[in-house]
Amino acid sequence: MKKVLLLSVIASGITSLYAGNNKINKPNVLFILVDDMGYTDLGCTGSTFHETPHIDRLANESVSFNYAYAACPVSSPSRAAIITGKYPARINITDYIPGNQAYGPHKDQMLSSLPFNQHLDIDETGIAEAFRRNGYDTFFTGKWHLSESEKYYPTSFGFDVNVGGNNTGHPAGGYFSPYKNPHLPDGPKGEYLTDRLTDEMIKFLRTKKNRPFFAYLSYYTVHLPMQAKQDKIDKYTKKLYGMSFSDSEFVRKGKTFHKMYQNMPIYAAMVEHLDDNIGRLMNCLREEGLDENTIIVFTSDNGGMATSNTTDNIPTSNSPLRAGKGYLYEGGIKVPLFVRWSGTVKPSVIEKSPVVGTDFYPTLLDLCGLKLLPNQHIDGFSFKSLLEGKGYIRKPIFWHYPHYSGGLGGRPSAAVRYGDYKLIEFFEDNHVELYNVINDISEKNDLSAKESELTDKLKGMLHKWYVEIGAKMPVKNEYYQGM
Repeated sequence: MKKVLLLSVIASGITSLYAGNNKINKPNVLFILVDDMGYTDLGCTGSTFHETPHIDRLANESVSFNYAYAACPVSSPSRAAIITGKYPARINITDYIPGNQAYGPHKDQMLSSLPFNQHLDIDETGIAEAFRRNGYDTFFTGKWHLSESEKYYPTSFGFDVNVGGNNTGHPAGGYFSPYKNPHLPDGPKGEYLTDRLTDEMIKFLRTKKNRPFFAYLSYYTVHLPMQAKQDKIDKYTKKLYGMSFSDSEFVRKGKTFHKMYQNMPIYAAMVEHLDDNIGRLMNCLREEGLDENTIIVFTSDNGGMATSNTTDNIPTSNSPLRAGKGYLYEGGIKVPLFVRWSGTVKPSVIEKSPVVGTDFYPTLLDLCGLKLLPNQHIDGFSFKSLLEGKGYIRKPIFWHYPHYSGGLGGRPSAAVRYGDYKLIEFFEDNHVELYNVINDISEKNDLSAKESELTDKLKGMLHKWYVEIGAKMPVKNEYYQGM
């Protein structure tokens, strides 16, 4: 009788161990990265045109960060920082791959950037590899954009499975099947890419019962081209007719147009398609019993595309933030960030402390009780204490973007955020601008002359960092014709 009772207790313990996806074991991670989504593209962050009820609900169930930053104002470097925990300048991936300079000499650009790495170093222990070494299943689907060569695709950096990740920075065949992606088999004609990537993630989640997972869903949306389903486009076209705007749609600065408000029905439809799929993911986690033991991170790789040298393809506005993708003003680097862990992280908290893309690596290891790798994520800083409701003192955050952002209008520059202030140095003439990004979120008031002592301090910090990290500076462009 005692033997039977003992076996019953053991069996009960084993059952409880695996119930609810290893609730006694390590938590799961679902990392959701959106492409080119601006800070104010969501209802919960200020949009009055786009409708995002599912993401708004996710934000309400999360710690929401008011000052979350991408590590770069363009795609590839920002993504590299998430995977490695290192600043883009340290690993010398400072522009999108293959980069603006790859298209030959530019006679209208005063400076030329030096060559930068076209892929991650194979010796990097990426975040997925760190989780895999700790017994996690790892899965990637969506946009990779970290190499021109298949040798350096996701499975070389710790992901067991790669669905759709390749060299392209936008959907090669558009958002409707056929996709022209050798790593993503075509679906039925007319299938929508955002739906399909969610389908792939849901298929993976439905297999996860007995082992923890690190799953990375990297949407191509809301990057150009602007393409959406017609019913949603019609919805926002109708909504636009009922709206009125008192300001001009664009402000022109030199050759660049800056969009001042959101009014693009196709783009709004793309945002809502994303929102619908976030709702599907949340439902799947609940249905599969994964909800309470899964950490969800939702963020973007850079600010929204709000500027261009032509007015017909600017999808969004980041107002009241200044500029957008390709700039080191807030509109180019400030991104939405929500971290949800049901039952563990207190919901509906607004966190004002700054964090940056390099911080995800140590933070997620820390949250999951895994050993940190300080020699790898050397530029990352765990913000676990913020999620626990405790304060922390953030070291300065740095950016280095020694490139022109093509038709977007951004100039080669670098920046440092220290306390409430951000200093930007522009490499063409080395002038600096200083802003209090708390009191002046639109960065209208340059304080560099008024706060000369602080300006010198931050400039000194930035210059010291250039040397410490081995940042490559742009050089004089021999083809420049002063245009």
